[in-house]
Amino acid sequence: CLILQILTGLFLAMHYTSDTTTAFSSVAHICRDVNYGWIIRYLHANGASMFFICLFIHVGRGLYYGSYTFLETWNIGIILLFTVMATAFMG
Repeated sequence: CLILQILTGLFLAMHYTSDTTTAFSSVAHICRDVNYGWIIRYLHANGASMFFICLFIHVGRGLYYGSYTFLETWNIGIILLFTVMATAFMG
């Protein structure tokens, strides 16, 4: 999941401009003019969803097996989870 995110993100970043006046046209350019740009965009979006599903399953497994009793390890993991969520939210 994560390797797919990194690769598709790099390919999308090659064609995306973050300027507010040209951002929409750069996304349209990716979908229309770049070879397989539309599939790279969808893989990037669905890869992010799959990555978070894997993270939530990992937390659920830790809850099921009682890993929360190791407080230091558990708290570091939760801090990492919140950091990943904040990073994804900020884009």
